[in-house]
Amino acid sequence: MMMENGISMEYGDGYMEQEEEWEREGLLDPAWEKQQKKTFTAWCNSHLRKAGTAIDNIEEDFRNGLKLMLLLEVISGETLPKPDRGKMRFHKIANVNKALDFIASKGVHLVSIGAEEIVDGNLKMTLGMIWTIILRFAIQDISVEEMTAKEGLLLWCQRKTAPYKNVNVQNFHLSFKDGLAFCALIHRHRPDLIDYAKLSKDNPLENLNTAFDVAEKYLDIPRMLDPDDLQNTALPDERAVMTYVSSYYHCFSGAQKAETAANRICKVLKVNQENERLMEEYERLASDLLEWIRRTMPWLNSRQADNSLAGVQKKLEEYRTYRRKHKPPRVEQKAKLETNFNTLQTKLRLSNRPAYLPTEGKTVSDISNAWKGLELAEKAFEEWLLAETMRLERLEHLAQKFKHKADAHEDWTRGKEEMLQSQDFRQCKLNELKALKKKHEAFESDLAAHQDRVEQIAAIAQELNTLEYHDCVSVNARCQRICDQWDRLGALTQRRRTALDEAERILEKIDILHLEFAKRAAPFNNWLDGTREDLVDMFIVHTMEEIQGLIQAHDQFKATLGEADKEFNLIVNLVREVESIVKQHQIPGGLENPYTTLTAHDMTRKWTDVRQLVPQRDQTLANELRKQQNNEMLRRQFAEKANVVGPWIEMQMDAVTAIGMGLQGSLEDQLHRLKEYEQAVYAYKPNIEELEKIHQAVQESMIFENRYTNYTMETLRVGWEQLLTSINRNINEVENQILTRDSKGISQEQLNEFRSSFNHFDKNRTGRLTPEEFKSCLVSLGYSIGKDRQGDMDFQRILAVVDPNNTGYVHFDAFLDFMTRESTDTDTAEQVIDSFRILAADKPYILPDELRRELPPDQAEYCIQRMPPYKGPNGVPGALDYMSFSTALYGETDL
Repeated sequence: MMMENGISMEYGDGYMEQEEEWEREGLLDPAWEKQQKKTFTAWCNSHLRKAGTAIDNIEEDFRNGLKLMLLLEVISGETLPKPDRGKMRFHKIANVNKALDFIASKGVHLVSIGAEEIVDGNLKMTLGMIWTIILRFAIQDISVEEMTAKEGLLLWCQRKTAPYKNVNVQNFHLSFKDGLAFCALIHRHRPDLIDYAKLSKDNPLENLNTAFDVAEKYLDIPRMLDPDDLQNTALPDERAVMTYVSSYYHCFSGAQKAETAANRICKVLKVNQENERLMEEYERLASDLLEWIRRTMPWLNSRQADNSLAGVQKKLEEYRTYRRKHKPPRVEQKAKLETNFNTLQTKLRLSNRPAYLPTEGKTVSDISNAWKGLELAEKAFEEWLLAETMRLERLEHLAQKFKHKADAHEDWTRGKEEMLQSQDFRQCKLNELKALKKKHEAFESDLAAHQDRVEQIAAIAQELNTLEYHDCVSVNARCQRICDQWDRLGALTQRRRTALDEAERILEKIDILHLEFAKRAAPFNNWLDGTREDLVDMFIVHTMEEIQGLIQAHDQFKATLGEADKEFNLIVNLVREVESIVKQHQIPGGLENPYTTLTAHDMTRKWTDVRQLVPQRDQTLANELRKQQNNEMLRRQFAEKANVVGPWIEMQMDAVTAIGMGLQGSLEDQLHRLKEYEQAVYAYKPNIEELEKIHQAVQESMIFENRYTNYTMETLRVGWEQLLTSINRNINEVENQILTRDSKGISQEQLNEFRSSFNHFDKNRTGRLTPEEFKSCLVSLGYSIGKDRQGDMDFQRILAVVDPNNTGYVHFDAFLDFMTRESTDTDTAEQVIDSFRILAADKPYILPDELRRELPPDQAEYCIQRMPPYKGPNGVPGALDYMSFSTALYGETDL
């Protein structure tokens, strides 16, 4: 027969065998069954009332098994399987079997007690079953000086009643008959309830009634014994008396535990209050950072501008101010947020609390994602600003080119409509008419030559529209006026041509010399006009190659000036020849060229202009060459600095990562070296600021590429911020490891062993292990993990501890905590619940007054504000649920 605390675990056999032994010896009193029935019924009701019910007849009310299952749930605090609700016999047997199976699961081996006997209302079997329940849940755990439960309960009574006269507790049969032992137990713990000096051994019924009344009224112990039965029975039933006395033990033993329980609760609440403060600080910092990102993102995502170069340059300066002044404090805030989060998680693990899960949208990954989105938006915004600057600069260039060509065209067309509408040819002589016709032919040639210019003007206007030039309305209007006028000129030219052809049949004489001049002067004049435009044409370049190309093209143009000079002299000589002939032959009006409005003076003036513009163009190209040379110097200056700063940042990052792997000395050494690196990095910041100044000069000079370096200012900024973040994170991790080491009491040698094993499996030096790497690391340290299904389940439970947020990785601090925490005493939810149960006098709820009486004021109010209302049976107004409160302190438990 199994023994636990000295009590038989095969209660069924024990009960029936003892009954048979007493009957053989003639000691079995028929009145005992009556006493047991009454006492056991009262005991059951003292627990069932917590669920809002009771029994009247012990052999009848347990037959369907429903109240029996409810009784076990109340006294154990656990949930039994769902009962069958049918009324058939097999339903009742099934429910009773569920109750008996639960009793057996608590280490009780029931023999000779079957569900059928309980369902059939067998009183002896029912009493035997209830006695096993009383022993298991009310008496078994009573232990005084390692005695059995019965001996321990008897010794407890002897010690408590020793100072009282007329009390001599030797057994549970006769020692309690006169009632003085019951009164002594009450007086020993609550002297305010009974005046023991006034009691007399000669009044047993009065003593019993006094004790039973006081216990029921003030101690919440129901009457389980009948004074008359005790007096009228020669040998009262031992089981009935033990059951009632055990209620006194449980009532008074709670007072001794209250102080211990209160101290434990205070310790737990103090830890929880500090953790909540850290959580609130994290929530506040996270909310502030996320709100700043939320407010900043619309500005970075905005692509609205006034479509002017000045407006975009203003936005670019605002962005530089943002990077220099507004963002750096937020980088520090993000690093502090991550540091506080890691410290909080370490404290939670050390206090055996569940990992902190920030409110939705405020996790570390949420902040990291938001920060990444911010950086992407910054990059896109800066790229847009630079692209917009280039676009608008080109727009300004195109707009100026459009204006220049439009001005030239409108200057050429001025007066042409009036000329084409003139009727002057009707009054001309023959030679004058022929001259007019030739002049018109020359005009047609000139008109055709200007077709390209009109098409260029229209093409530039179209490109300005495509690029969304801010003043497209006026550009389009002017372009439309030019095109409309061009159409009118074409129509008028054709009309005049028809009129001249009509008169040509009458007028025939042509001045060959004038015609030759007109034919040569017109194209040369167009060439002069085009050349003048090219020489004053504006240009935009970004590289040395582009300006050198323009200079080369200009040199090639200058090589053609000799041929142009010959053509100019030839045209001028034609005029001189005409002058000579007119002077020699005295031709009236002969100096007027009927074929063109161009004169030698016009040619000379324009040719002189071209000759003067050539050296001016030389100077303009030379100035631009110097500008590009200066840009090249800026590129080299930025590259030289960037090619030093970039590798320095990478070297520092590698060094910090190496220290973070725990490969260099003790934790204090690592912390000291990390702080030295932190000081060195901050001391290096002027180099970054100098680079920012050079970068600003590069941008202001409209330099958009640099072939001398692979580093950009953006990559260096990100590398700098990542270096600062890495140093802060590693400092925080080392401080948390020191905190873990000191609180767990592990040696530096153990810590080095753990770090060495962790690093061995951290092949990529990421500071974290995958589940498979973590399992291999545990095995290398001697941790036994089976390869069967049970081993896999064990490993999954370990993973849930070291990776509570299910990230798929195990970091070193969680690994270190796991390797050391199992050997350290920590408080648990079960311990806190037991402590509250003591303060609540074994009730499933606790009242505010009880908390204020047992705990310091601040911690009492802390509990009252956070405990949910008790919703179970037999609750009273203001009752609080300490079980769910304790469970919530530690997250999910097995309760």
